[in-house]
Amino acid sequence: MLDDWRAAAARQQADHQLRSLVLGCRRLLSEPGETNSLAIARRVLGQLDALPAAQLDAFFGYLARELVPDAQQVLQAAADYAEQPSAAHQIRLTQLAEPPRQELMRRLNRTGGGTAALLRLRRALLQRLPKQPELAAVDADLRHLLTSWFNPGFLELRRVDWDSPARLLEKIIHHEAVHAIDGWDDLRRRLQPDRRCFAFFHPQLPEEPLIFVEVALLPEMPAQIAPLIDKRSEALPPERFRVAVFYGISNCEPGLRNVSLGNFLIKRVAEQLQHELPRIRSFCTLSPVPGFAAWLLADPDLRTLPPPRRHAAAHYESMREQLRSAAGGDLRALQHAPVHAGLDAAAQAALLSLCAAYLVHLAPTPGGDSVARFHLDNGARLERLNAGADLSAKGLKQSFGVMVNYLYDLEQIEAGHEKFVNAEVARSRAVNAVM
Repeated sequence: MLDDWRAAAARQQADHQLRSLVLGCRRLLSEPGETNSLAIARRVLGQLDALPAAQLDAFFGYLARELVPDAQQVLQAAADYAEQPSAAHQIRLTQLAEPPRQELMRRLNRTGGGTAALLRLRRALLQRLPKQPELAAVDADLRHLLTSWFNPGFLELRRVDWDSPARLLEKIIHHEAVHAIDGWDDLRRRLQPDRRCFAFFHPQLPEEPLIFVEVALLPEMPAQIAPLIDKRSEALPPERFRVAVFYGISNCEPGLRNVSLGNFLIKRVAEQLQHELPRIRSFCTLSPVPGFAAWLLADPDLRTLPPPRRHAAAHYESMREQLRSAAGGDLRALQHAPVHAGLDAAAQAALLSLCAAYLVHLAPTPGGDSVARFHLDNGARLERLNAGADLSAKGLKQSFGVMVNYLYDLEQIEAGHEKFVNAEVARSRAVNAVM
């Protein structure tokens, strides 16, 4: 009985919190004065952070159902604009078509801590989207605003080194998503003179890296990841630096999902390194192919892929059968290091041929490899495929150990991007040769 009473009291308290929050939002939207508006926004943010999960669901429902454009007013404004497409009618139509929740978010963002609070709000929203697709419009509004507020022109590029604050270094260790950092010794090696780490920061979040990229300075384009992340390796002298290799890029803020930052980060870093180290002329990546193994193990119909000119229509099917035979009849065996180590040259060639086909023909499609789509859309060229490049458990599981070099030719980036937009993959002769 007492437990039931307590539960009822908690629900009543939570409902009161929600009603108070909604009332605060309405007051904030109706407040004409900036001073009062900031005070109300601070109270709303405090209430929002204290809201229980169930009431947060209800608050998202309020945003989705209540703070929407007036359909009749939009329809009338659209008719007026269609009849007379004047500047005044266009402005009115734009104003009426914008959901009021966008203005609410703008006003919340004006107060101290508003930007961080809205990022937390979007994190919570993204967790709910898979089961509550009706919230997609709310997410679209938040993403639209965050894209403007986190425009790379507003962001600060900083190099992270061993002298950076310990709290920042801990965040780099925690958020590294490509090649895990094995403690402080590993991090120290990745920050020595032949390595670089750069991150984007926002003025409202000066101690929070949004995204960072790790770079290795090498004599030549690498074919394996292990030497790059070996914490016991010796640092190279500057006179040997010829190639800058982007080998890991990690997002730190889930609330910025689908807000493009990585492509600008790579270009900015390349420009800075070119200025700092004039001997460096080549910028490339050593990248995973995270979707390759899953695609091949799903037994795709390879007859739908156009074969290279010098081969018959069944070329890729024969490559698959050759690889399957080398794996003892089961392609999944290629995800285990002993089997992979026993592949002969012909089997490795078949593996690279299928991976090249996967990247060239599927990357331009919506379901294509995510890493390939990122770099190719960014204007990079598919330069080289490397068998046995990542023999870690993760590398074997995702891509049968294959890694890719994408080349960033700063003078050809726009052309590469244009090709990808038109469903063509910019690639080298070496890639064509392995197909």
